[in-house]
Amino acid sequence: MAKVNLLKRFALSKTRSLQHVLRRNVMTSSQIPLGVSDGILKNCDVTQVQLMKEECILIDENDKKIGSGSKKHCHLLENINKGLLHRAFSVFLFNQQGQLLLQQRSDAKITFPDNFTNTCCSHPLYTGPELEEGNAIGVRRAAQRKLNHELGISPEQVSVDDFKYLTRIQYMAGNQPEDGIWGESEIDYILFIQKDVDVKINTNEVKSYRYVSQDQLRDFLATSDSKGHLITPWFRLITDRFLYKWWSKLDHLESEMDHKTIYKLS
Repeated sequence: MAKVNLLKRFALSKTRSLQHVLRRNVMTSSQIPLGVSDGILKNCDVTQVQLMKEECILIDENDKKIGSGSKKHCHLLENINKGLLHRAFSVFLFNQQGQLLLQQRSDAKITFPDNFTNTCCSHPLYTGPELEEGNAIGVRRAAQRKLNHELGISPEQVSVDDFKYLTRIQYMAGNQPEDGIWGESEIDYILFIQKDVDVKINTNEVKSYRYVSQDQLRDFLATSDSKGHLITPWFRLITDRFLYKWWSKLDHLESEMDHKTIYKLS
């Protein structure tokens, strides 16, 4: 991966608006848990700061495990600029009418708050079940866990066998709104699933959700800037390069599966 100094690319922006801060259950210095304690997190949401203790899977550019690091450690730009890379996944869930479930990330999120994105985006953890790699079973277990956590889609509705693992992408991006502090640098497993599900959002994770057709998504993305909608960079990259082609083949995705290539997107 090219060594891109994201700290130079993303200048420190103004402090988030008072209205945004008041919407969150912010954490005081005395509440910050051991292992993540510093001033960076002082005004962040209590629950989201606790999640910063989770241990992600550190990898090299070939997606080989090399260790673990806290979610906070993995998402600091100062570490990303040193080449730190972790494993992640992006779920694209479609209903039986072929519409894609989008979510808008909560204002409480530390990274990419208020951004619209695909159904669910997160990380497998450095735990036994989610470290297993055969047929991406650990990643699929993590996806099942996070669909339940974020959207209330229970494991009874979606089994690990329902996920179709298509391929992997690698990308790097700074936070938005820009803050010069946080970012992403991941190898991202792309998981597709088509099922009708009941959604009950966790409002600390998800602000809103909607189902869209291909035409509706194209229009939504085309007008996002003028309407002030933030879109996560990984969702834009995947949409620009792959999504519509895959979407058109929901009934026969096997021909699109590529488990050998890691596509570097920028």
